[in-house]
Amino acid sequence: QVQLVESGGGSVQAGGSLRLSCAYSVTDNRRPCMGWFRQAPGKEREGVAGLYTGGGGTYYMNSVKGRFTISVENAKNTVYLQMDSLKPEDTAMYYCAAGFPTCSLEIARYNYWGQGTQVTVSS
Repeated sequence: QVQLVESGGGSVQAGGSLRLSCAYSVTDNRRPCMGWFRQAPGKEREGVAGLYTGGGGTYYMNSVKGRFTISVENAKNTVYLQMDSLKPEDTAMYYCAAGFPTCSLEIARYNYWGQGTQVTVSS
């Protein structure tokens, strides 16, 4: 079982920054894949960024490359999404998710989801 608690959403003007946090706990101490997803009103949920908490590469959707950074602090069991140069089209509910064992931005690979945190970017 995995529990996830997100924080850090809010409202910001275009060009601004926000950092999302996701504290996770895994009952069997496995290292999960962690991903950030987002869903705007009327649109499908999409994968934004992901990584394996045991080390390795990171994954990003094309539209956020160079602007968003995903990272993990294993000592705190927390994954972050640093979002810079935010655009109005980044406005969405952002979800943290965990999955095993392989990592990607495919929604189907993630079994555990946080409650979501709203990000609103105004022009």
